[in-house]
Amino acid sequence: MADDQFPGWHGTTIIGVKKGGEVVIAGDGQVSLGQTVIKGTARKVRRLSPGGYDVVAGFAGSTADAFTLLERLESKLEATPGQLARASVELAKDWRTDKYLQKLEAMLIVTDGSELLVITGAGDVLEPEHNIAAIGSGGNFALAAARAMMDTDRSAEQVARDAMAIAADICVYTNGKLTIETISK
Repeated sequence: MADDQFPGWHGTTIIGVKKGGEVVIAGDGQVSLGQTVIKGTARKVRRLSPGGYDVVAGFAGSTADAFTLLERLESKLEATPGQLARASVELAKDWRTDKYLQKLEAMLIVTDGSELLVITGAGDVLEPEHNIAAIGSGGNFALAAARAMMDTDRSAEQVARDAMAIAADICVYTNGKLTIETISK
């Protein structure tokens, strides 16, 4: 969609950190329209439990689009219990080829406690290097900060919290009101 057709929605920051047998996904709460903060306490990280199989997902982009993708991911997980990578690939294939889904503007970070994946509308299912994934307008700031902290004695949650604090200080579309979900295998 061209920039002149899009109303100016910006931002979020989502980070996933895998360290010490845990995976943490953290997301900020800010929703902005242009230069105005519409909401500061949005919940962009969710726990899914299709068939008793726990998955944590964080999203950046359009909320309605992300919820559509999360519902689709849940159905893929129900069809392939315990196989997050396979369900993610199936979702990415549908997202890339389905005419309705192709219009969705969002990205996901998902984990089951052992795998950490980024799913995009371009058909990508990526397992990030260095056990860190970050998306959204402040994603690169959070990613860089987390990478610098991975060799310290900080826990996965503390790395995620500190990286999000740094991103919130730099990115005007990110705030410090976090939603954090932890999962381990």
